[in-house]
Amino acid sequence: MKKMIKVGIVGGSGYTGGELLRLLSFHPGAEVVAVTSRRFDGMPVSGVHAHLDKIYDLYFENLSPGEIAGRCDVVFTAVPHGSAMKIVPELLDSTRVIDLSADYRLPPPIFETVYGLTHCDSREAVYGIPELYDVRGHALIANPGCYPTGAILAAAPLASERLLTSAVFDSKSGISGAGAEPTAVSHYPNMAENIQAYKLTTHRHTAEIVQELTRFDETLQHSICFTPHIIPSVRGILTTAHLFTEKQLTSEEVVYLYKEFYRDKPFIRLRENIPSLPGVRGSNFCDIHIEVDKATNRVVVISVIDNLVKGASGQAIQNMNKMFDLDEVTGLWYGGLAP
Repeated sequence: MKKMIKVGIVGGSGYTGGELLRLLSFHPGAEVVAVTSRRFDGMPVSGVHAHLDKIYDLYFENLSPGEIAGRCDVVFTAVPHGSAMKIVPELLDSTRVIDLSADYRLPPPIFETVYGLTHCDSREAVYGIPELYDVRGHALIANPGCYPTGAILAAAPLASERLLTSAVFDSKSGISGAGAEPTAVSHYPNMAENIQAYKLTTHRHTAEIVQELTRFDETLQHSICFTPHIIPSVRGILTTAHLFTEKQLTSEEVVYLYKEFYRDKPFIRLRENIPSLPGVRGSNFCDIHIEVDKATNRVVVISVIDNLVKGASGQAIQNMNKMFDLDEVTGLWYGGLAP
């Protein structure tokens, strides 16, 4: 029997840190041995994440990168953008890292332009969509953003065959995507019975979507559009991808292409009916539905994920599984919380 993977979480008090803790409590091959938080140093984990009472008897600690790395086989960095790059170099001296921030998803010059921050650690990381890249053998994985995960998985099969002329992504996200700290957008009277579009043409996740789809087809560089919305739901992202093709395709051709592309990808489910947020809520699945509009050479793809699981912490654990040569579904194989 393989030894337990000793796991550390840097920044364990937020939504993604809490979700890492919840999901890892089901994992038969991993044990969380350290969780950091400067703000809650000395407080029980259950004092912040009450739903984990009796699940963990850990306390938050204010540890240096060297201290947490010395205890762990892998460290998840669930910290604000711009913070991970300051601690990852020291972590990598003695452990492996899966970074849930944006610090290593983009080349430093593009990161600096998109996030308005100076990058101080220009090392390469593998972009962690396990359905697209083999993360095994890598010491640093850049876990993707939530919106890009849903968008890229919706379009990758067609982009890989260089069949697209342009792509328009319209995404609706639950409010947890805004993070644990309250904002004007997340204030209940502003959000209830409302849908809020924001950053219509300038959302920073556009850079990830463009980067990954142009790896398949560089001609798409200036033909990808993305607009996000916040909806009055706690979890989930539903992306409607309008994918325009260079030639007319039949439904049978497109469905076959997606089935082949995602063959042996356990967390992709191709659905005959339009998927719903409850169908994936709490799970690591990405549900995809396809319809073809022959009149406009348009393929409409709906992708649905839980933004905190497949869009963040669940995908990070899927990456950990592959990093340590485990079956990628380990600790993650359960359905959504429907209804």
